[in-house]
Amino acid sequence: MNPHQDQSHPSPWWLKWRPRWLALGANDLLRDAVYRRLWLSILISSFGAQVTMLAIPLTAAVLLQATPSQMGMLTSMEILPFVLLSLPSGVWLDRVHKLPVYVIGEGIVALVLASVPLCWALDLLTMQFMYGVSFAIGCVFVTSGTAAQIVLTQVVSRERLVEAHAKNALASSGAEVAGPGVAGVLIKMVGAPLALLADAVLLLISVSILRGLHVVENLTPRQDTHFWRDLKEGLRFVVRHRLLLSLATAVGLWQMCHQSAMVVQILFATRELGLNEHQVGLCYVGLGAGTILASTLGNRISRHIGPGPCLVLGFAICGFGWLQLAFAPVNAWGVASFVAMLLCFSSGAVLIFINFLAVRQAATPEHLLGRMTSTMRWLILIPAGPGALLGGYMGEHLGLRYSLGFGGIACLLLAVWAWRHPVIRNIRQLPQPES
Repeated sequence: MNPHQDQSHPSPWWLKWRPRWLALGANDLLRDAVYRRLWLSILISSFGAQVTMLAIPLTAAVLLQATPSQMGMLTSMEILPFVLLSLPSGVWLDRVHKLPVYVIGEGIVALVLASVPLCWALDLLTMQFMYGVSFAIGCVFVTSGTAAQIVLTQVVSRERLVEAHAKNALASSGAEVAGPGVAGVLIKMVGAPLALLADAVLLLISVSILRGLHVVENLTPRQDTHFWRDLKEGLRFVVRHRLLLSLATAVGLWQMCHQSAMVVQILFATRELGLNEHQVGLCYVGLGAGTILASTLGNRISRHIGPGPCLVLGFAICGFGWLQLAFAPVNAWGVASFVAMLLCFSSGAVLIFINFLAVRQAATPEHLLGRMTSTMRWLILIPAGPGALLGGYMGEHLGLRYSLGFGGIACLLLAVWAWRHPVIRNIRQLPQPES
């Protein structure tokens, strides 16, 4: 019996009253009470994330008339804390309980988001303030996001990590289908800054669900702890681990491609295709459709071809999506191409990350999970900042299509390289932790 299963409380009504096709299998993860609460919090916070995903760039692009270079800077400011703080935060996380860090981080992000409509109401909203908001959110995600990934390993056994990440992606996909349309209407009605209050409220609801979650974590305090030695120990573990280093290189290059294309996609939709806020929101339903498709089939594909080849498939799908949008016409077919790009990106990203996260967590001893996670996030996001700045520069000086084309071609070349890489291609099952 699962030690986390809550036997003292009956199943909630939403697990009793459901259509037959929604019936859970006898061994389904959602039958675990602890995982079910974690999954529900992810579902709720994901709805709010859909608002923020549209509201922050739309605030910059439409309300503050940001240039492509400024959009690149906005993205880079959220990435910068990962480069500066990931390694020391990993040392700290290995010494503290992860769940409180995760919960407090959700609450802080809610307060930061609420500051945007306040400044807007006071006529104090500027691009410099938006840079600060992005930087503050990035600082929280450095620790809170890493803690959230580790909490999952404390709830789910290692052999079921791919399944758990796929279910988490499925929780996000429900929000990604309904969320963008609702977010677009909300932004159209009340304005992008004020719409961020909805995300703040949903984050606070997520916090209320996570509070009191029963997670067993065995901290083993050491008498000879030393900050810099422990930091170098985590970095050395990743750099000397051929599998982890290969994964970090591949996903880091993908992040560069992703950021170079992402910084211009809202500008492309509003300025090239002429879409308004509500229409952009409706297009983003394609993002959710791709996530549902990949999260439903991802675990099955990974079991069939292996986590490594499944990762490579994700690279190829993302690259195709960005490249075809670079050649899209400015008409209804161009809008369809924009939706197709979002579908390709979300499905490809799910295939990448459910395998990337599961493999790296399975390969790492428990006492190194915090430092490994932070080190891996640091390594994969180092190329992301230059990618965002490069995409913004090309979009401003060459044209928005050049940023999309660069991201697409580079990502397809990455897929070819990763397939020829013997370590990545030969990951056919989850590894065992290295001693």
